[in-house]
Amino acid sequence: MDNSTKNSRRNFIKLAGAATLAAGTAKTFTLEPAYAQTTQSGASVSPNDKIQIALIGAGGQGMSDTQTALRVPGVEIVAAADVYDGRLVRAKELWGKDVFTSRDYREVLARPEVDAVIIATPDHWHAKMGVEAAEAGKHVYLEKPMVQQIKEGMDVVNAQKKTGRIIQIGSQRVSSIIYRKAKELLEAGAIGQMNTVEAFWNRNSALGAWQYSIPPDATPENIDWDRFLGRAPKRPFEPIRLFRWRNYRDYGTGVAGDLFVHLFSGIHFVLSSNGPVRVMSTGGIRFWKDGRDVPDVMFGLYDYPQTATHPAFNLALRVNFMDGAGGEESFRFVGSDGVLTIGGGGVQIIRGTKQREPGYTIETFPKTVQEDFLKKYRVEYPERAPELNTRNTENYVAPTGYRDSLDHFQNFFTAIRNNKPVVEDAMFGLRAAGPALLTNESYFNSRVYNWNPEEMKVVKGDS
Repeated sequence: MDNSTKNSRRNFIKLAGAATLAAGTAKTFTLEPAYAQTTQSGASVSPNDKIQIALIGAGGQGMSDTQTALRVPGVEIVAAADVYDGRLVRAKELWGKDVFTSRDYREVLARPEVDAVIIATPDHWHAKMGVEAAEAGKHVYLEKPMVQQIKEGMDVVNAQKKTGRIIQIGSQRVSSIIYRKAKELLEAGAIGQMNTVEAFWNRNSALGAWQYSIPPDATPENIDWDRFLGRAPKRPFEPIRLFRWRNYRDYGTGVAGDLFVHLFSGIHFVLSSNGPVRVMSTGGIRFWKDGRDVPDVMFGLYDYPQTATHPAFNLALRVNFMDGAGGEESFRFVGSDGVLTIGGGGVQIIRGTKQREPGYTIETFPKTVQEDFLKKYRVEYPERAPELNTRNTENYVAPTGYRDSLDHFQNFFTAIRNNKPVVEDAMFGLRAAGPALLTNESYFNSRVYNWNPEEMKVVKGDS
């Protein structure tokens, strides 16, 4: 866990305690990890039970994913593919000279020793590679969003069904012990009837806004430019588009596909929800006027219908790529009896006193009428002792060093070994990607969209 994560967890506990010492009572509990947070690959696993993986797309996310995957016992990397030769060199530096490397991902898929692949390419390659990997007999860890275009979603879903391969989508919060605790608390009615969910993600750095470094040796000779472009419009060599691809609609999915999709995944897991029925958004390029064509500030509003697992509620999402107060991320589930917040490495519940009486506004009544009103009122609503009017807080924090991304890979490899379902399969991934991608459509087309979360398609006749 990096220093920012440690600090956020420490601040979470401090702020929770400070807020409640003055106003009521506070209790803090440490959550139990779902898996051992191991740091060694191969420990306590038979050589015959090894899972050999390959990485397709060896950028920052792909290399981070692979390093995390290799912490799971019995996992080893045998191949890597990327369009930039420098990343293939780096793969051998990190994981050994025997790692097979290629610019062509199909050569990796053709290797019989590869059991599973991590696909962490630009978004416009996700669906095609995911389907081809499953058809090649490989299990697939496919980075979010699962697809760049909604119409591709069922191709991945059907490939999973047809091939029987395990497909796990890479929104790791759904494997988090923090989100699991939030789910448990909400299902138990911890905050009463929920009516609103708010989530935000602020970033206050160039790297947070996708201003990634461009290698000084980036040339047409060591980059397979045409392979990177794929189905995207053809254009002359321009390395900024490869190394900062998230800034462009041709290859990425912007704020909604990169970040909102995490928020949708978390909400849908916690509430056992299939998604919203109405999507609307706004935003703009407010600060990072660097040639990008996707917003650096985005707001989304969503209507969720009542289901067997949750009441009807409204969701508000926000991302800001230049937040002067610093970077932070938080969820707030607002209910009739309290507020549940996910953030800073834990879950916090703040409950006020449940309103037992309606209150009164009798100042304009004649004095005798006021007295008569109060007399009857206090018979029905006796005054409560002061100690019953304080609020109380519960904090549930992850243990030091906890990483939900490791749990997500543990979940993936356990499913492969036992042929069991994963927590975030292709269907779940599409139900998170769908409203995220519609958020972009709403922004660029200045429209409100109606969405069918069961059939995962736009409803005709939308406004």
